Amino acid sequence: MKNIFEFAEACLHNPGINEKLIWTHQAWQAMTTGNLNLLSEHPVAPIDQVCFPDLPILLAPRDMPKRKLGSPEGVAAFFHAIAHVEFVAIYLAWDILYRFRKMPNQFYQDWLQIADEEAQHFELIRRHLQTMGVNYGDLPAHNGLWDHAKDTSENLLARLAMVPRCMEARGLDVTPAIIKKFENINDTASVALLTRILTDEIGHVERGSYWFKNLCIQQGIEPEAKYRDLIKQFYLGGKPKGPFNREMRIIAGFSAAELDWLENTHL
Repeated sequence: MKNIFEFAEACLHNPGINEKLIWTHQAWQAMTTGNLNLLSEHPVAPIDQVCFPDLPILLAPRDMPKRKLGSPEGVAAFFHAIAHVEFVAIYLAWDILYRFRKMPNQFYQDWLQIADEEAQHFELIRRHLQTMGVNYGDLPAHNGLWDHAKDTSENLLARLAMVPRCMEARGLDVTPAIIKKFENINDTASVALLTRILTDEIGHVERGSYWFKNLCIQQGIEPEAKYRDLIKQFYLGGKPKGPFNREMRIIAGFSAAELDWLENTHL
């Protein structure tokens, strides 16, 4: 494969996990060496043709078993959940570059790099899980992230608002406290893994912020107002609840006004 959209179709429409990881890394390598064609030569297939593996079994978030980090089973369940988030994130990065065409080359380079980093995260977590005697797919998972992709499959601004600038940004809020919990029990392997992921995710959210604002400006839209409108339209419940990590979110491209709106329950 020499075309980015051929790689995207292979990764999105083939449920194989290991093949998806290999193709993602091959595509990024081809991009970095200038051997990847970014011309839009292939039609876009509907999002309902995207294929996921048979395992893990997917449940509604409310039906997921409740486990705490205080037990080995709870730690394994936590990392299995993170593995699933990172696995779906590979799909999300591929889907945004596949589904939305006629964008600048930098858009495709950014999201392919993110797909590659999400694949690295998944591989790291899967190996970490295996040290606990658990394989990815052994436990159930929920598919809330992909539901947002389906809801925004025809609206790039909504996709950017809901996925990197809402759901992925949530990781910036909650991960630092989880890292502290693992530090308190001297689990250095988990701390290192989560710190690596958090560092990369700041950059992923920043790319979402960059492209959201870039496209709004191109279209003559005020970005902060559009962000509020899209979150209210697509987020169940109106907008996410805090607390929010202002420092990391500002690094990741959020404005003070956006954060003030998120934090103020009366707006």
